[in-house]
Order: sequence, then C-alpha cells, then structure tokens
Amino acid sequence: MAEQRYLEIAAELRRRIADGELVPGAKVPSTRRIAVEWGVATATAAKALAALGQEGLVRAEPRSGTVVAGRKPEPKPRPRPPGLSRERIVRTAITIADEEGIAALSMRGVAARLGVAAMAPYRYVAGRDELVLLMADAAFGERGYPARPSGDWRTRLELTGRTLWSLYRRHPWLAQLSPITRPLPLANLATHAEEALSALDGFGLSAKQLCDLHVLFFSYIQGVAIHLERERHAAGTSGLTEDEWLATQAPGHTAIMASGRHPVFTRMLTTLEEDGYDLDLDELFELGLRSLLDGVSLRLA
Repeated sequence: MAEQRYLEIAAELRRRIADGELVPGAKVPSTRRIAVEWGVATATAAKALAALGQEGLVRAEPRSGTVVAGRKPEPKPRPRPPGLSRERIVRTAITIADEEGIAALSMRGVAARLGVAAMAPYRYVAGRDELVLLMADAAFGERGYPARPSGDWRTRLELTGRTLWSLYRRHPWLAQLSPITRPLPLANLATHAEEALSALDGFGLSAKQLCDLHVLFFSYIQGVAIHLERERHAAGTSGLTEDEWLATQAPGHTAIMASGRHPVFTRMLTTLEEDGYDLDLDELFELGLRSLLDGVSLRLA
C-alpha cells in the first residue's frame, strides 16, 4: 500500500511540474506538507521526493528545501566593497611602491592599506602583474606635453628627457620594471616615445636608425634612474647612509691607491677627498643628457 502511495504522490507532483503549476526554481511541497496533504507517513513522502530527484525533476537547495530543477538562476554579482575601485587600488599601490619599493608590493599589502578583505582587490585587478602594469601606465601618464610642440629637435628632446627624469624621480621603482630589450606596451609610455620620435622625424633617418636613437636616448635616462631605487634599497638593507657606507670601503680604496697601479684614479680620489665631493644624480643626468644630444647633433648633421 505504501509502495503505491509514494508512486501516486510522485506522479501527481510530476504532473504539476509538466503542466507548469510548479515552475523551475519553485519550492516543492515539503515532506511534512505532503504527509498532511496525502495522509501518509513522512517516510513515504520523502520516498516520493527522492524518486523525483533521481529523475532530475527536483533538487535540494541549501536553506530553501526542495525546488523544481531546471535552469539555475544567474548568480547575483557579489557586492563590491563600498568606495573601492580600480583607480583607488592603483593609486594605493603606487603609494606603497613609492614609500617601500616595488619589491614590497603585494595584493595582500594593498588590501591591508585600503582596509578591505585580502581578496577584495582581485575583483578589480587579476593579480600583481596586472597591477604593476596599471601602476606604471598611471605613473607615466602623470605628465604630458604641449598640444603644439615648439622649438627645434634638441629643445623637444631635452623636454622629453627631463619629463621622464622627473617621473623617475617621483617614482623610482619605474626604472626597475623591465629591461630596454623588453619594452612595456603602455599607452602613456608610448606618449613619451612619440614625443621623442617626432622630434627626430624629418631628418631622413631609416626606421632602424630612428629606433636605435630612441632606444639610446631612453635607455640613458632609465640607466641613470635605476640608481635612485638601488640607493634606497641599499640604504634600507644595510642600515647605512651613503657616507657611512663609503667609510666602510675606505680600507679597500686605500689599498688600491697604495698599489701604484692606478695613478689617475688615485689622483682623482685624492683631489676629491681634499676638495669634498658629493655625487649628485640630477647634475649627472644633465651632464649626460647634454653630452648625448651633442653626439646626436653630430650624427644628424
């Protein structure tokens, strides 16, 4: 008798589903309700639902009970933390890199600085690699050029060089990102490249010559800028200032000078010690930029 009753219940519920009385996602009567409606034991009601489940007509939903199977409703998008955005994540990451260096940057660290869950930034950025590219593009985009360039090619190249130098000065980690042989595909970096290339355009240079001069120009600026971050890293890891570190190297320099094998080197160091000398990267950059452009001028001529 119980066998026949559970089959009758299953058949009735199957009909309701087929006729659309119970649509996909709708709740199916519970075992308790079935037991009351059909006057059967809950075990019989449960058996009827189990039979429909085996046929794939119904399914159990956590906290919802048994529902009619069918196309699952689209999952609701997870709410994003209030106030969080890709731009805010990128700016926070830039601040961390400016203060602590690019090696200290992590997605977890960015989340902690923002005061959000560790996984929250991943809703906006795929991971650290993408974040670094977004940071670099944003940093290179902080300065631009006049809509109508003025001056000769040298004036324009000087402006481009000093603009890039100022960005490396502001964000020393920028120079550490990639070697010159693996340029980053960044729209804002391409803006600086376009400015330099257009300054050299019109001299009858081949594509290769134009590229070589641009790479030489850019790599000079990046090459000097690399030392901005390296000095900060050295100071952080050694705990010594530049002067303190030089003092620890004095015995080695004294030994080299005493050997008599390097007279010009010895004379230079002796004079610098007597006169006093501080290596100024800004002055060095200007000296190198002028020298480089002098050479380019001869080549263009």
